[in-house]
Amino acid sequence: MMNTSRPAPPTGRTRLLATGAATVTVGLWASAFVSIRSAGEAYSPGALALGRLLAGALALGAVCLIRREGWPPRAAWPGIAISGLLWFGFYMVVLNWGEQQVDAGTAALVVNIGPILIALLGSRLLGDPMPPRLLAGMAVSFAGAVAVGLSMSGEGGSSVLGVVLCLLAAVGYAGGVVAQKPALGRAGALQVTTFGCLVGAVTCLPFAGQLVTEAAKAPASATLNMVYLGLFPTALAFTTWAYALARTTASRMGATTYAVPALVVLMSWLFLGEVPGPLTLAGGALCLAGVAVSRSRPRAGTAAAAPELVPPDAGTAAAAQERSPEPEQA
Repeated sequence: MMNTSRPAPPTGRTRLLATGAATVTVGLWASAFVSIRSAGEAYSPGALALGRLLAGALALGAVCLIRREGWPPRAAWPGIAISGLLWFGFYMVVLNWGEQQVDAGTAALVVNIGPILIALLGSRLLGDPMPPRLLAGMAVSFAGAVAVGLSMSGEGGSSVLGVVLCLLAAVGYAGGVVAQKPALGRAGALQVTTFGCLVGAVTCLPFAGQLVTEAAKAPASATLNMVYLGLFPTALAFTTWAYALARTTASRMGATTYAVPALVVLMSWLFLGEVPGPLTLAGGALCLAGVAVSRSRPRAGTAAAAPELVPPDAGTAAAAQERSPEPEQA
């Protein structure tokens, strides 16, 4: 079990910053679904993942140079390498591929087992607490994700291959988050994100030929969407994710991402003209309600039993981070 000593509970300002970081992440990740739909019409799954990661790595590298960030400590590299391979590399490729095989509703439903896997792995490997509010919130949000998935299914084909790919994406996402958490106790959010993105880009280099060929033929809108995916849902959102993850548990952060389906429904309505039906709206409301429950704080009498935003393995490195907050990074 990769559990270490717990630091003192965070201040109200720290909790507010972490909540804001998580909110930025969820909003940008939701917008990624709209951009992937557009860019995926011109780019194959591997080429799209590589282009997105290269754009993100360039942006993050520039910020690191400006801030004079050094190399992460040796102890942080195992978590950085595993999260870069599983989450930045493997997850992005198989998710892009899976969404070409199944309808959006099926993909959203299957991928949303990710937070459940994070909670299980976090409890087993990181010693994350599993308070009743977290479990109840995850159950409510998953029910909402099921409702959204069922309401959106039926348009477009589904295949066994597509379901398997989305399932693998959920496993890669969960494994990457759990591997990233210990690394954030030894290195800053910006370092962990930058070098994780670089590892993912290296992993996707076999698709370089496809990227060059497809970029020469792709419309400007598709390429711009790919660049957007690299700069915002990757470079910025993954940094804000790491910032928030360093200050809470992996299980609680995983539950927060259940807000993504609700925001995707809203964005599809606003930007794609896809009017949601009653079941879709009800499912989105359940997703948000479940997130609110999972992140709610117990009353004063039980607060000690389930501390909020207390990193279980941040150690002294997180304390140093508090003195010099990182810009936000999922």
